[in-house]
Amino acid sequence: MLRLTSYNIWIVLASALGAYSYGFSFAVFVTSIGEPGFFTFFKLDPASSKTASILGAISALFCAGAAFGAVLQGWTSDRFGRRISLAIGGAIAVVGTTVVAAAWNIPMLFVFRFITGLGVGQLLALVPLYIAEVAPPHRRGLLSAATGCSFSLGYLSSAWIGYGCFFTTNDVVQWRMPLCLCPIAPLGLVIACYWIPESPRWLIWNDRLDEAWVVIQRVHHDPSNPTDTAAHAEFIQIKAQVEHDKQLKATYLQMFTHPSWRRRTLLAILVIFAVGSAGINGITTYLILVAQSIGFTGSKALLLYGIYVIIAVGFNFVNAAVIDKVGRRPLLLIGLAWCSSCLLATSLLIWKFAETTNSAANKATIFFIMMYAFGVGMFIDPTQFVIVSEIFPTTIRAKGLTIALFTYFVTTILYTAGAPTAFANIGWRYYLVFVCVTVACIVALFFMLPETTGLTLEEMGALFGDEVVVHFAQGGHGLVEVDADAAFALKNETIHVEKIPGAKGQDQELLQGNKLLHESATERAPERM
Repeated sequence: MLRLTSYNIWIVLASALGAYSYGFSFAVFVTSIGEPGFFTFFKLDPASSKTASILGAISALFCAGAAFGAVLQGWTSDRFGRRISLAIGGAIAVVGTTVVAAAWNIPMLFVFRFITGLGVGQLLALVPLYIAEVAPPHRRGLLSAATGCSFSLGYLSSAWIGYGCFFTTNDVVQWRMPLCLCPIAPLGLVIACYWIPESPRWLIWNDRLDEAWVVIQRVHHDPSNPTDTAAHAEFIQIKAQVEHDKQLKATYLQMFTHPSWRRRTLLAILVIFAVGSAGINGITTYLILVAQSIGFTGSKALLLYGIYVIIAVGFNFVNAAVIDKVGRRPLLLIGLAWCSSCLLATSLLIWKFAETTNSAANKATIFFIMMYAFGVGMFIDPTQFVIVSEIFPTTIRAKGLTIALFTYFVTTILYTAGAPTAFANIGWRYYLVFVCVTVACIVALFFMLPETTGLTLEEMGALFGDEVVVHFAQGGHGLVEVDADAAFALKNETIHVEKIPGAKGQDQELLQGNKLLHESATERAPERM
């Protein structure tokens, strides 16, 4: 079985700076608009409809930039590689966040929030893709959950930095200081890209086998197995599956016409749309305004937001710890049902008691908002990124993440751009939109979402009707099996897998019939974790 190594953990944490960059850059504006100094500096009336429109436009432009960034990574990550694309996204984010921090008028915020979105949107699409391609199968859920955890940590950092800045005496520092910290994480990612390796699957896809083997051997090296049998088996599996998948033309049109790809694509869209419809970004973005509507003003609203994020982030890490044991499917379905129930209760309480002095009702409202935060962290946040990053084959994984994250940002625009106006005009009824759409999505996902826990990325295809050329044998001891029909179609009943460059003492492997003829002395070694 492929081991989880310290090197593997390091490259996952380094790449996860991209998700942190998105979370911090997105959420920092939530705290900035909660600072009185922001409205004073830009000469805005917090209560006017014009201000609501401006705030909605800034949020929409950020998300629009992020949507374009997700599309951009679909091309750059296939053309230049995952590592270079991470560096490109990080560099764009550094430029955008730096100018936003120095902005002195609203047009600058419009333009450079869009550019910031372009950079961090590219990063948010790339991080789960990259992590999925370097993680061992039995720990992919744990490591891929780093996307959601880092994303949430960005929210957490911005929330408490904003809360602390509220108490400064300088009105400009009050809202500008959090923005000044935004470039740090993407700059750190750009620097880290010098050391993190390229995705071995991308290298194999581009026939750079020597480099791919070096990466796989280093990422999954097991000191107790000097011949790296498990890493050797993974290399064989990826190489054989890539050779098979290259026969299919990978275009965005094909993703909606090829049956198994269409099923994956529609599932990814549905998962992301369902999570967005559960209200996560809409509620989080304007939670401070909601808190103010039930009597939490000034620093109390920022404190409430900070507590909300602590709960969500804390349970993100619990999710990461259990997702490979509990499974993706139950976590997502339970989470969507939980969050829609909390929103329904919150909407009814706000309907009956908003802008009243009923402290018990206001406390109950806060309770359900915090239970909502628990549901987001415990069940949904990391799970959505794990699912959409692992269901696509290497052929279309970058394009699949492009579509999934494009859906994420469009859904965010849909629910956040009009949120200030919606809250101003229909109030609590806006929550009912989230509830009704989420219930419909739960029903659809119940029938469409398979369980993907424990499978390698190459074996995932069997769930969607694809041919899987090579399988890990039962128990994951490094043995490999091949489907006879797929082998016949691919290599006329026999598949020759060339000797792996740099492999120690391993001869050419011959896949024939449906067994790998491999008599290494380490083959029957006991399973190690």
